[in-house]
Amino acid sequence: MNAAVPSAPADDGRRERPRRAGPREHVVAAVGLLDRPLTSYYLVLGCSIMLLALGLTMVLSASLVKQIQATGSAYTLFQKQAMWMAIGLPLMWLASRLPVRTFRAFAYPLLLLSIVALGLVLVPGLGHSAGGATRWIGLGPVLVQPSEPAKLALVLWGADLLARKERLGQLNEWRPLLVPLLPGAGLLVLMVMLGSDLGTTLVLLTIFLALLWVVGAPGRLFVGMAGLVCLLVAILIIVEPYRLQRLTGYLDPSQNQYTTNYQGTQGQLAIASGGWLGTGLGEGRAKWDFLPHAETDFIFAIIGEELGLVGTLVVLSLFGLLAYAGLRIARRVRDPFTRLAAAGATAWVVVQAIVNIGAVIGVLPITGIPLPLVSYGGSALIPTLIALGMLLAFAKREPGARQALAARGPGPVARALSWLGLARRQ
Repeated sequence: MNAAVPSAPADDGRRERPRRAGPREHVVAAVGLLDRPLTSYYLVLGCSIMLLALGLTMVLSASLVKQIQATGSAYTLFQKQAMWMAIGLPLMWLASRLPVRTFRAFAYPLLLLSIVALGLVLVPGLGHSAGGATRWIGLGPVLVQPSEPAKLALVLWGADLLARKERLGQLNEWRPLLVPLLPGAGLLVLMVMLGSDLGTTLVLLTIFLALLWVVGAPGRLFVGMAGLVCLLVAILIIVEPYRLQRLTGYLDPSQNQYTTNYQGTQGQLAIASGGWLGTGLGEGRAKWDFLPHAETDFIFAIIGEELGLVGTLVVLSLFGLLAYAGLRIARRVRDPFTRLAAAGATAWVVVQAIVNIGAVIGVLPITGIPLPLVSYGGSALIPTLIALGMLLAFAKREPGARQALAARGPGPVARALSWLGLARRQ
């Protein structure tokens, strides 16, 4: 007698629906994305491209009124900024493909070139002054600001020097640690100070302190250097009357709203008038001869006015992600030079953004430094793009990054070269 076979349950037309992922699953998935080998690479690349695109758009919007009045064309500064981007982006791509030893080889020549160029700025007749500071030298019709590549030079030279000292075991005592790092950084800072450029001085000192922090300098040494930095900043403020007026205006914003505190007041009014969503791209009123230097130092105010709180939060988020990616690279790479250079470059870009944005919204005194990747100016844009290209090159050396790149296959450039028959044969 055969055993009865149980029959399948009848299909009543109802099937179990898949369960939707809850908030916890979404958080786990997002954290999983951050653990991937190429996360830093794509964050640096994506944030840089988005800030560049936003900056080019806002340079056009912030400068069109003045340029129509001055040249008859609204696109004068826009075209110049696009030209600087056309130069800087290939340099960024090239830097992203260079080996670490190439960056180390450029450290000393770039430092020497920066010192010579900063010296030329101080020569009467060669240096150009504006806004109380002597920052530029003229190369034909183009004005170049040597203090910008000096930031990159300090990052590379300081990282190379400390990496060599770490290999030789000379980081335990303060004398071998600071010589010749302190004299070299001090020379750059002194030459920038003589040009009355407080903003760039602060950034150079930030890079110096970041390198000491990453290399594990003793706490008392770090505190002493931080105190020396504060002393230098105080001297810079005292010796220039206009800086002291800016500081007193910052401490008491209600005074001198039409004189020394005029720019800060107009910047805050522009941001306040933007509301949540802004007045609309190109519809701002501050650029109609109300806000000085709208396309450079105070472009964040134009973003707040025309794109509103949402636009400013996007900018802050992009710089926050850039900071996370740079510090992630510094934490995950094994080479001492790579770790130090990644931390120094990240501190440079992020602290400069914080100082610029803080001055615009009134929580920091006005120092006159641009917003990285967003403000108008090729002298600042090109070294910043090279530094970000360097971060991309370092991101490829994180654990598992090489394998992930190999599994991804050839990129669009390699595919185009292959299609043209110019691909490199293995």
